[in-house]
Amino acid sequence: MIEFDRVSKRYPNGNEALRQVSFRLPAGELTFLTGHSGAGKSTLLKLIMMIERASHGHVRVDGEDLGPLGNRHIPYLRRKIGMVHQAHHLLFDRTVYDNVALPLIIAGYRPADIGRRVRAALDKVGLLSKEQLMPEMLSGGEQQRIGIARAVVNKPPLLLADEPTGNLDPALSAEIMDLFQDFARVGVSVLIATHDLSLIARYQHRLLTLRQGELIADREEGSHGP
Repeated sequence: MIEFDRVSKRYPNGNEALRQVSFRLPAGELTFLTGHSGAGKSTLLKLIMMIERASHGHVRVDGEDLGPLGNRHIPYLRRKIGMVHQAHHLLFDRTVYDNVALPLIIAGYRPADIGRRVRAALDKVGLLSKEQLMPEMLSGGEQQRIGIARAVVNKPPLLLADEPTGNLDPALSAEIMDLFQDFARVGVSVLIATHDLSLIARYQHRLLTLRQGELIADREEGSHGP
């Protein structure tokens, strides 16, 4: 689903954020991405989303090489990718339903399809009964679940998460991780960037570790511990 082949990213100021990074994330795998602040985690996610472009090497998503991809095709690529942020980026003047529906409205789905998909996504994250509430009426964990529902409402094959449990206590973090694991079980590729080593240790999924832009470890599921 994701393939990095000797990927490097150098910014105009000379900072080399990634150096010769190679890995492959198959469909239905949940993988953690970790590393110190500034290790390159955010840059790696931005290359997948085509917010940035690689300086060298090849990034492939769903078999498509992103290097030659023109700017007008980027929105179509992003429909394959759900993105969950630490900050929810919710619209607090819109209902839960409207927040989740937004990507479908932008993509031009028919109203009947929007309703069906939004309610299916809200049901998946346990918020169907709260679709007409305003986000500020919900807890932090529930707001994060709104963000997840919005990320998966168009059923993307790839889900990226950037510090998705950073603002949550351990119990709420476990709820969010359960959702991510559920998506992986039905074939969604899930890549979670986090510096929370206790979270990583609890779940024992594959772990990619960056240090100063280099991939220094790729540990398979169950091979790392506290």
